[in-house]
Amino acid sequence: MFESLSAKLQNVFKKLRGKAALNERDVDEALREVRLALLEADVNFRVVKDFVARIRERAIGQEALRHLTPAQHVIKVVSEELTALLGTEPAKLKVAAKPPTIIMVAGLHGSGKTTTAAKLANLLKKQGKNPLLVAADVYRPAAITQLEMLGSQVGVKVFSLGDRHDPVDVCKAAVKFADAEGLDPVLLDVAGRLHIDEEMMAELKRIRKVVPITEVLLVVDAMTGQDAVNVAQAFNEALELDGVALTKLDTDARGGAALSVRAVTGKPIKFVGTSEKMDGLEPFHPDRMASRILGMGDVLSLIEKAEAVVDEDKARELERKMREDELDLDDYLGQLEQMRKMGPLDQILSMIPGFGNLRQLQDIEVDETQLVRVTAIIRSMTKQERRNPEILNASRKRRIAAGSGTSVQDVNRLLKQFEEARKMIKNLAGAEQFGKHGRGLKTSFLQ
Repeated sequence: MFESLSAKLQNVFKKLRGKAALNERDVDEALREVRLALLEADVNFRVVKDFVARIRERAIGQEALRHLTPAQHVIKVVSEELTALLGTEPAKLKVAAKPPTIIMVAGLHGSGKTTTAAKLANLLKKQGKNPLLVAADVYRPAAITQLEMLGSQVGVKVFSLGDRHDPVDVCKAAVKFADAEGLDPVLLDVAGRLHIDEEMMAELKRIRKVVPITEVLLVVDAMTGQDAVNVAQAFNEALELDGVALTKLDTDARGGAALSVRAVTGKPIKFVGTSEKMDGLEPFHPDRMASRILGMGDVLSLIEKAEAVVDEDKARELERKMREDELDLDDYLGQLEQMRKMGPLDQILSMIPGFGNLRQLQDIEVDETQLVRVTAIIRSMTKQERRNPEILNASRKRRIAAGSGTSVQDVNRLLKQFEEARKMIKNLAGAEQFGKHGRGLKTSFLQ
């Protein structure tokens, strides 16, 4: 996400850092490039104009802090203004004073509305809540079936009266059912259209009039750029939105919608879709996103992803094995699987400071198939071979290669990588620094 914009902004900063001092002309030249980068990223023109004006006023009008160079001062200003543009603080879902909390999930066809409703239910379930999905889109063919399948997939109940009932009656009945069953929150997957029309808006207004809606969450497709902003503006004028969920942000290299929605509508982005998987919906953190756009990484999100997939008991056992030099290929495989659960490698690398723009990393190639290959090789070994890799002779390697659909060279490459990792960890374990800070270690030893 934001790959193109991030690359251009980092190039601007690189030029600034190369100057010992900055004058007004240097700043204007840099801001001209920033303006072009934002416009090419499909950011709303008025948003770009106001954004650049604020940066210029602060960059030239404020005195730089003593510990910052002029270039660092400009970068600091850009970072702060970008964070403010995205929303400054994370915006949370509203909670009803009297349960259940009722969330209307609205959006056009193709935006990922129904899938996002299920993803949100899954996210809320992980937070200890007991949500209910409501199939109130009675017009789109198979919409109810789709929601029921997704609900089953994430283990959340789905309320439906079929496709022959008025959506208003469906929503009213669903709220009564949730209240009786103690289900909270209630997520209404309401009807969408291929484009905005009066009939759809009238129906959503009717639902809002008779059902005590706590939150109206609009789902928009980030890939549609300015169209996403126009859709959000139209929905907001008709329904008074409480927040926006941006889908397909992981495949949007430009990012114009994310940088424009809040500025144009005044409504915060609350969630972003980061993958097609059911756990691919995350709360939106403006400061973290700004940091990633500027190539400064997102360490907090990386830590949260790691903590979500790490088993505490296994982590402690892994730490013990590290200290006592008892690591085997089962441990290696376990770490590999945890890494894969964290998400696509390019997303993980983009969270590491300095790795934001993968195009600049000439020596690193993100190859998901390599992880699959390594997994296949290890799973083709016997338990004894995994625990004692030193017994792997030529015939065993040929058998493993044949069983995993790889080559003997691939098997040898894996064994070499594993041995290098063991040596590195053994050296760390022998160092006093490791003994001091090793407890609670949760990071992968895969290199």
